[in-house]
Amino acid sequence: MEFSLPAFALVVFIAVVTPGPTVLLALANGSNFGLRRAGFGMAGAALSDLVLITAAALGLGAVLAASAFWFGVVKWVGVAYLAWLGLQMLLSTGGLGAEPERMRQNRQSGSRRQIFRKSFLVAVTNPKGYLFFAAFLPQFVDTGEPLLGQYLALAVIFVLIDLAVMLAYTALGAHAVRFLRDQGALWVDRACGSALLVLAATLSLYRRAGT
Repeated sequence: MEFSLPAFALVVFIAVVTPGPTVLLALANGSNFGLRRAGFGMAGAALSDLVLITAAALGLGAVLAASAFWFGVVKWVGVAYLAWLGLQMLLSTGGLGAEPERMRQNRQSGSRRQIFRKSFLVAVTNPKGYLFFAAFLPQFVDTGEPLLGQYLALAVIFVLIDLAVMLAYTALGAHAVRFLRDQGALWVDRACGSALLVLAATLSLYRRAGT
């Protein structure tokens, strides 16, 4: 396929805007920590994008596609982590009239490092991400031209679009708390936690092509 940045950007936007673990976590971070602190989660997710793209460029996605053992290792680590995060959110507690205090406690208890690490690990432990990039990126690379510059351009476009989408979800989460008032963060947590558990169950059933 001809190297086309606009076409790549369109496909990336469609893929990223579809709710998945990373954007669900961005939504929950926005509701719990506010837009500024949740930005560290967006940075963690952006770093995971770079790791996945680098892995695809180095052929690690092809390794997962070919190796049942390593695919299984990455998959079950991802399943366990998503399920753990989902249960944490689903079992979160709060009370009527307690939301402002809960928000203050969350901002104090959620360190920048913790928020960054959670968002990074959610994406980097998902084998579907490696397989997606391994199959997707080569379609937009001209093998007759230097590869490094092309992969850098694709990485920049992907990260910028991902950050924009996550910013929108994070802002939605932050505004949802104000709109829903007393138990806004609690119900956002429960909704996102339930969705993450569903995604964990879906990932547990995911199989490599040809198996």
